[in-house]
Amino acid sequence: MRTHRTIATAFGRTGLYVVLIAGALLSIGPYLMILNASFKRPQDLLTTDAWAPARHATFDNFTAVWNQYGMSSFLLHTLLVSVAVTLGQVVFSAMGAYAFARLEFPGRDLLFWGYIATMMVPQMITLVPLFLMMRELGLVDTFAGLILPTVFGTPYGIFLVRQHFRTIPSDLEAAARIDGASTWTILVRIMLPLSKPILATLATITFINTWNNLIWPLIITNSDRTKVITVGIAALQGQHVSDLPHIVLAGAALALLPLIAVFLMFQRHIVRSIALTGLK
Repeated sequence: MRTHRTIATAFGRTGLYVVLIAGALLSIGPYLMILNASFKRPQDLLTTDAWAPARHATFDNFTAVWNQYGMSSFLLHTLLVSVAVTLGQVVFSAMGAYAFARLEFPGRDLLFWGYIATMMVPQMITLVPLFLMMRELGLVDTFAGLILPTVFGTPYGIFLVRQHFRTIPSDLEAAARIDGASTWTILVRIMLPLSKPILATLATITFINTWNNLIWPLIITNSDRTKVITVGIAALQGQHVSDLPHIVLAGAALALLPLIAVFLMFQRHIVRSIALTGLK
């Protein structure tokens, strides 16, 4: 009886692993195909299967997209905007989350849920008013215009950090106040050090979303001096190089590699934050 149960358990685990591996391959397959195709020569790209390895791998595609089509400056612009927005969101989301989680003031919960309710408003609805505001401030086609709309935090970021702050025992805060610690000291020296996993998760999500953002940069910028990588790739697809897919694929690969590096850097914190949330 025990032997049959062991065999059934083994088959069940094997089936589970097969399903998980299949799901993982479906998820990462397109990215692997992009990376693989970006190393192919133009004459091989359309004459071989997309998943077939490059027979004569070459870096010429990357050299061309880097030097001839301005991707180096686009990557630098994207990195600048993404880092600025990420730092701003982590700082201001932590401040807002602490206020909503720990501070007592009239209408706190009503204000919080009203702010969270704005998450249900589609982004397209706010694009025109936001553009008009940036135009009145003279921030069209500037880095400030790219950064300001999201640098002061988002409802999702504040909600995420607030929920984690509420899991931290209030006795720690009470003990710090007895020792004479101010609200700012408690936030910086107690709450933030205990919230590194969730802050790393927020930073990773924010960086990736900002890096991949296309709609707002496409609206607010109109010159190469502020163009980001997503707009640059979209321009490649719509200009005279549209008949050169190897250039577009190389640009897509350049945009993909930094995101992979960021995820690998913070994956431990992301997994830990998920585990902590699950335990709660």
